[in-house]
Amino acid sequence: MVATRNHPSTFPSPDLTPSKEIAPRAKPYPTHPWTHTPRALTLLWLMVSLPLVAWDSGYVIFRPHTMPGGKWHQPLYTPYALYATVDYMYGWPAYESGNGFTLAQGSLNVLESIGYLAYLYVFCMHGEGHWALVEGQRRSIRGGWGGLACLLGFSVSLLTFSKTALYALNEHFSDYRYIGHNSFSRLVFLWILPNGAWLLLPAYMIYAFGKDILQGLSIAGGDQGSQVARATKANSSPRSSSKSAKRNTVSITSKGLVPTKDD
Repeated sequence: MVATRNHPSTFPSPDLTPSKEIAPRAKPYPTHPWTHTPRALTLLWLMVSLPLVAWDSGYVIFRPHTMPGGKWHQPLYTPYALYATVDYMYGWPAYESGNGFTLAQGSLNVLESIGYLAYLYVFCMHGEGHWALVEGQRRSIRGGWGGLACLLGFSVSLLTFSKTALYALNEHFSDYRYIGHNSFSRLVFLWILPNGAWLLLPAYMIYAFGKDILQGLSIAGGDQGSQVARATKANSSPRSSSKSAKRNTVSITSKGLVPTKDD
């Protein structure tokens, strides 16, 4: 029989509390490095339209000096001698009647150009990457500057589209007072097609900028159903992260932290 006289009279009470497993805190949904990359068509359109809008604004604002017979008409504004016979809003009939709609539109042209130049400034100064029009190699803008660029592009494109639509609707509801004297072919080639470009291209830019804005908002809001979020989720390999979480679980027992084995 084993003697127990020298053994302590009291034994430590056993720890009957169930072991607690502590899993590492789940990482937040991975954020995608959202960037704004201008479309090649947008950059090409701005390179073409900005000089034309500046030319047109100069003609409208400095009338009658830029009109036929004016001291600044030749050689810079010679083509307007023809266009003023197609659209009387640019000719003598509207000017002599005191119609201010053309000048109001010209003033908005200046505001529109300032907005596009601000967009290009942000793109040039804060963009990263190559100066190329090839997809995948074009400069892009990250973070807040990218959001500002998208907001500028979307707002000014909407201004351009709305201004041009208002110009066409004004002519329609005025019973074609200033263009109704043209033949159909002359009207199509000298009025509808040139002005239609300022509807189609800004409409495309509204779609492109709006799509980028919605993608950025979807990522910021944690929308895992968006296209960009799904691509991010696939790259983050959640299965492997869940397995590693199982491996890294530990148990708190009376002996301290004890790693648990996978099931």
